Amino acid sequence: MKMKYLLLALFAGIALQSCVVLSPKKYKALLAQRDSLSSRTMSLEDERSRLQGDTARLHHEIADLKKNISDLNDNLATANKNIDALNGKYNASSSKVTQLSGDLAKREARLKEVEDILRKRDEATNALKEKLQKALLGFTQNGLSVDIRNGKVYVSLTDKLLFPSGSIIIDDKGKQALKQLAAVLNKETDINMAVEGHTDDKKIKNLGQIKDNWDLSVLRATSVTRYLTEVENIDPHRLTATGKGEFQPIDTSNTPEGLARNRRIEIVLSPKLDELYNLITK
Repeated sequence: MKMKYLLLALFAGIALQSCVVLSPKKYKALLAQRDSLSSRTMSLEDERSRLQGDTARLHHEIADLKKNISDLNDNLATANKNIDALNGKYNASSSKVTQLSGDLAKREARLKEVEDILRKRDEATNALKEKLQKALLGFTQNGLSVDIRNGKVYVSLTDKLLFPSGSIIIDDKGKQALKQLAAVLNKETDINMAVEGHTDDKKIKNLGQIKDNWDLSVLRATSVTRYLTEVENIDPHRLTATGKGEFQPIDTSNTPEGLARNRRIEIVLSPKLDELYNLITK
């Protein structure tokens, strides 16, 4: 509006100074020119207002974008740190996997070695059991049995097969059974033997120098050991003799039959497996 008034004043001043009387045609032309300038002026003001609004909006958008860029840079820095940490964990895990894979391969190889040796032990034990069962078949009705426990062969002989009641002297029937046993063991030189004496839990009576079941179990075990070494010529280095007394019963029924089963000599046979013991000590 200010521009409009200025234009009117300008035209008025020119008219007064020149003191020229305008014709209607020129006057209309001047009015049209004035209106055109006014219209253009208003258009420019509208454009300026629009440009100011656009400028403010763009400044705001730029500020938002700068903030987004700053946030993204922060996120990127955090992500890079996380990537570095993940790479470190990945490398550590890869190294651990490599190490564990190597350990696993060694353990699998050792497991196979152990299994092969134990298989050999079981094969030797089963073969020995079969040989003894055949050799001692005639004594099974008199209280002799052969079985496998924990990878060892147990030859169990009841006291009535070996000794008169309350005695530590082996009778003829017992000697015959031990002779048959020794015939097999003298051929199987890779067998170790432990002779174990066992009793029932009844207190002994009137046995002279034998004080208790400990004494009786030990003396009977040593009697069998001496017979096998001195008469049947088994290498004494292969034998040990122990007395277990009444403390490892195989029958707890406390019946006459159960007590008779507990009074026994057990000859425990185990194949020599030096390679197994060497493997264990590795």
